[in-house]
Amino acid sequence: MSTTSSSSSSSIWLLSCRKLKFFTRIRRFLHSKAARKQYGSSASDHSNKLRIVNNTDEEEDLVVEKTESELDGSMALQKSVKRLHFGSWEEKEMAAKAIEKLAKEDVKVRKLMAELGVIHMLVSMVDTEVVGRRLAAIKALIELADGTFTNKELMLEAGILSKLPKDIDAVDDQTRHEFAELLLSLSSISNTPFSLAKTEVLQFLIAILESATSIETKETCLGVACNLSAVLENARPLVSNGTVHTLLKLSSFKELSEKALAALGHLVLTLMGKKAMEDSSMVPESLIEILTWENKPKCQELSAYILMILAHQSSTQRDKMSKAGIVPVILEVSLLGSPLAQKRAMKLLQWFKDERQAKMGPHSGPQTARIAIGSPLHPREAQEGKKMMKNLVKQRPVIIANDGKEGFPKVR
Repeated sequence: MSTTSSSSSSSIWLLSCRKLKFFTRIRRFLHSKAARKQYGSSASDHSNKLRIVNNTDEEEDLVVEKTESELDGSMALQKSVKRLHFGSWEEKEMAAKAIEKLAKEDVKVRKLMAELGVIHMLVSMVDTEVVGRRLAAIKALIELADGTFTNKELMLEAGILSKLPKDIDAVDDQTRHEFAELLLSLSSISNTPFSLAKTEVLQFLIAILESATSIETKETCLGVACNLSAVLENARPLVSNGTVHTLLKLSSFKELSEKALAALGHLVLTLMGKKAMEDSSMVPESLIEILTWENKPKCQELSAYILMILAHQSSTQRDKMSKAGIVPVILEVSLLGSPLAQKRAMKLLQWFKDERQAKMGPHSGPQTARIAIGSPLHPREAQEGKKMMKNLVKQRPVIIANDGKEGFPKVR
């Protein structure tokens, strides 16, 4: 009964709006007719009066059209929500597509949809094996998650992470990409009681990153890895699932290197992440190779950052870097790199210079008393080393979430 009365009232309101628009046009016609009959008015006065009348009428038309548009949108929203809850599977798919379009328009609409129970229904639709229906649900969820912390939490609460495909080969590339986009949005929230570094999430990410998936999808997954690695509590599950090895491999591809290095820059600050990189057969050669990329200054900066962390207070790592030929490379970067890359390269150069002079010994000619900065043996040098490390932490790479907000740390 209430639905019938609501429908009738909506029809009456729409009819009233159309009547108002009709009478506005009639009034405009009468105004223009009266203006033409005025005797003795100059042509310019006549033109000005008509312009004022027309402007006023156009404003009234805009108000009427906006009212009609809002009413049509409200009716479309009610219809879509009803179909999503009570319709057939085909109607649910159509409703999901309509909700995606409506959610793009306004954040208030997105919040209202969450209150109407749309999110839980869409999450349940993700389980379906029908590709089109699943895609419609995921796309709608991506739009609903945009810029709304509450909606993201509702999706996690509804169990969206458990809906991730277990077998990547069983889903098409577009579905993989849409899942990655949704994860990127969810991973950008901070202070959430839900941990996104779960086994199913990490397995999904690594499976995509190591598969023959498109570069765009891999780049999106690397954005998720960046966001997850920025949270200290996520370091252990990320490292234990082999993420470091995967990131090091992808860092050698210029299209993906920047985000892969940004994630590695987070993990190298943890003991387990640093050890995983020290034990890798790809370190330091792959990082030194990246330092030679003159057309990728950001990658040079990130690579130098990671090498500084690895070399700090570790003569073993400095020895490995020296044997891999790092000195001439960082010398070139210190001269031709970006200002930040130059600063980091010069610091590394100083360490290797001090180390070499310390190894020369007293019988190699007159020497100035020096202690290798990278391996402090005195409390004062140790204090300086700690200060330097704090500065390095402040220089960690900044991450941009897909909501367009600058985020770092979440530790986003």
